[in-house]
Amino acid sequence: MKKYFLLYAKGIAMGAADVVPGVSGGTIAFISGIYDELLRSIASVPAALGLFLRGRVVDAWKAANATFLLVLLLGVLTSVLSLARLITYLLAEQPIPVWSFFFGLILVSTHLVIREIQRWSWTRVVSLVFGAAFAYWITVASPLQLGHDPLSLFLAGAIAICAMILPGVSGSFLLVLLGLYSFVLSAVKGLDLGVLLIFASGCLVGLVSFAGILRWLLTRWRDLTLAFLIGLMIGSLNKIWPWKETLTWRTDSHGEQVPLLQANLWPEQFAVVSGQDPQLLLAVSLAVIGIVLVLGLEWLAGRNAQGAGENQ
Repeated sequence: MKKYFLLYAKGIAMGAADVVPGVSGGTIAFISGIYDELLRSIASVPAALGLFLRGRVVDAWKAANATFLLVLLLGVLTSVLSLARLITYLLAEQPIPVWSFFFGLILVSTHLVIREIQRWSWTRVVSLVFGAAFAYWITVASPLQLGHDPLSLFLAGAIAICAMILPGVSGSFLLVLLGLYSFVLSAVKGLDLGVLLIFASGCLVGLVSFAGILRWLLTRWRDLTLAFLIGLMIGSLNKIWPWKETLTWRTDSHGEQVPLLQANLWPEQFAVVSGQDPQLLLAVSLAVIGIVLVLGLEWLAGRNAQGAGENQ
């Protein structure tokens, strides 16, 4: 039960991260030590479905590692349904502390993932730079405006879910770029089942397809792929920087003005431009809390692994 409770808690953390535009649930999966198992389990779903259709229900359940996926999914759904309002409120009312916490979390995560690479070479460096450039480009790209028709919602789900399992690339932020973030979040808050079913169908198709590709890349070219993923995490820090000046605005589904394009500022520049308190001490404290949290999770995971090895 302890194992499943921890897995459920990791799902809650992934769901909370996925709600924030700019933060990836894949990053949480990576730093909490379940990333490889998550990809392996998702990629096994098509084969498990074949077993299920042939009446081999127990074999299908084991093949898909369905208990793992179900517990994790329950955590994600619990978080999304319960924390969506809280996180959107905090992002609106206390953006600097929230972004500072996630900045510290992702910054230290890149250090941990770098240690996973067995051997550095120029190809790994190029892969890292390319990943960082790609993630940075996503953070500064001009948003599109897809419609709310079923096809657009299905494609948005397929695209966003791919990003959600990529460390450093935020599925929520991709929804912002597609012009559908507010619409989908409103559907979650209002439990609009028609919209959610179409969006979830796209998520399911995109997730199963992309997880298989990513797992294959990590199996065949692990160091090269990890370097690219590290680059994604580094490039995403541009979006998560706490002090920003809003350059342009957009109107959301409720007719409210929300930031569209923003520029990063140093804390003292932010104070001058905005006339607001940069909350530097609080921001640094929360960034440190994010760092300590990640290091604590790594220590706990290492301790559990050591204990499991001693019991064998």
